Amino acid sequence: MNRVLAHCGARVPILQAPMGWIARSALASAVSRAGGLGIIETSSGETANCQREIRTMVASGLPFGVNLPIRFLRDDAMLRFVCESGVRFVTTSAGSPAKFIAPLKAAGIVVYHAVPTLDTALKCVDAGIDGLVVEGAEGGGFKNPEEVSTLVLLQAIRERVSVPLIAAGGIVDGRGMAAAFALGAEAIQMGTRFVASTESPVHAHYKNAIVAAEATGTWVLNKRATPCIRALKTAYTEPMHESGLLGPDAFAGIQQVYFGGDMNAAPALAGQSAGLVHAVKPVQAIIDDTVAEFFAISARMAGMAAARAFG
Repeated sequence: MNRVLAHCGARVPILQAPMGWIARSALASAVSRAGGLGIIETSSGETANCQREIRTMVASGLPFGVNLPIRFLRDDAMLRFVCESGVRFVTTSAGSPAKFIAPLKAAGIVVYHAVPTLDTALKCVDAGIDGLVVEGAEGGGFKNPEEVSTLVLLQAIRERVSVPLIAAGGIVDGRGMAAAFALGAEAIQMGTRFVASTESPVHAHYKNAIVAAEATGTWVLNKRATPCIRALKTAYTEPMHESGLLGPDAFAGIQQVYFGGDMNAAPALAGQSAGLVHAVKPVQAIIDDTVAEFFAISARMAGMAAARAFG
């Protein structure tokens, strides 16, 4: 039995990442209808809007989850709302989940925490977390300045823990999914791939910038301070890369990037996997293609194992 599927209620072990402002009901419901698990973000800080999006998903009857980014929550209003709203699956991130686990579990909610290091993973398991989202440095958005790839991080964590793992960072298709499963994951999370989907609410300029990007088309920014992020290489992010620092108002224009299409209004968050995204596709096609490729690779590998041959 796949433990992640048992925990979240999806048909396919593919989760959509909780991107601020982007991961709302339009995209989340498309992912859940396609068999995966849509996630509603709360990192935008728009408490009322996010609560409305959660109510929409609850009313839909689709399986879904909510992300609670601990460092960015101003108070416990969102935590209390989630505990009372009928949500059954939560991912926590950006801070210690220790104080969140008890109230969430008391409400019957399964809790996974996003971790960028082995040390954090071990602390979360000791705190009683149900599972982990293992976030490698390839992923977009907020990052640990000490970069460890998904390939290495998955192995390091799987070697030490027994809880179910969701692999995140650098995955856009069945090849990445098969690799993650080979390393001990039971599901994958995709962000950049779903940003460049038909149902994604972002401007076409943002989607097209992801499609046009190469594997070397992102920078890790703000390594000398916090938060450290990975974003597309643009005229806006170039001086930030050179200085190693973000300005205090670096994200002031983020919604102009997302919804206005101005790629120089703020850092355009994206993972290295942008170099593997070659077209904007419907969510259903993304998930179907990923699953088909995953099983084709799995079958080939099984044939190699049965024949005790390497090709």
